[in-house]
Amino acid sequence: MSLTDPAWLDVQYNNRARIPEHPQIFARWAESSKLARERLKSTLDIRYGDQPGETLDVFPAAQPGAPVLVFIHGGYWRSLDKSDHSFLAPSFVDAGVTVVVPNYALCPSVTIEAIALQMTRALAWVWRNPGVHSGDPNRIAVAGHSAGGHLAAMMLSCRWKDVGEDLPPKLVPGALSISGLYDLEPIRNTPFLQQDLQLTPQSVKRLSPAFFPRPRGTLYTVAGINESDEFLRQNQLIRDQWGPTTVPVCETIPGRHHLDVLHDLADPQARLHELALRLLGLR
Repeated sequence: MSLTDPAWLDVQYNNRARIPEHPQIFARWAESSKLARERLKSTLDIRYGDQPGETLDVFPAAQPGAPVLVFIHGGYWRSLDKSDHSFLAPSFVDAGVTVVVPNYALCPSVTIEAIALQMTRALAWVWRNPGVHSGDPNRIAVAGHSAGGHLAAMMLSCRWKDVGEDLPPKLVPGALSISGLYDLEPIRNTPFLQQDLQLTPQSVKRLSPAFFPRPRGTLYTVAGINESDEFLRQNQLIRDQWGPTTVPVCETIPGRHHLDVLHDLADPQARLHELALRLLGLR
């Protein structure tokens, strides 16, 4: 066991290898997402920028002025799509939440730094365009899974005035990171990811939120209890680094692994769903 042992890191971080039923889970996500798009009012593939991949889907709440949940998908910054995650929208729309699901360009065609900047543009679009999504720009929370959890933590740390002078300094006051990654140094040394991600020691420093100054917002961080030791370590690391005031919730979800933990976000009876509603001021 070593953070520099390539074989051990592959075992720790290759979730598709750890979860043999992952094709069935992804198929379930796709089918449930198709049904969600058929059932819900939505506006799909809105451009938030002019670069490849810069589109988002909006699932508005019935009432205007609703809080807005922006969900950032995972896939190690190199796979999956917003359309795979529409299944998360129905339970939140039913709870009076507008849901926005952005896409981003994927590695290796772009760097993780470029993806993080794309997410700042997506969040700036959400704040600037309440007339399009009918949500309240002053009640935005970000949730993300896996690589999306990393990006959610990055958005909490963003200096929004550097993105746009018109933006508020706390555009994202709260974030929920599910099975997130906060220290990218072990990712840099994980063989199955190296060719696509092309991380360097310099980019790891720029992209590891655990070692950023403590942000002024609130982060909830959770992971499935059945995840690898490394994902459980990452989950605890951000609490240890940012402290319990900034990270008041650091939990493991019983009976869940790296993929099915996301099902609890969609389940209105589950703790994870309730945590998201709490960040949105609905609990």
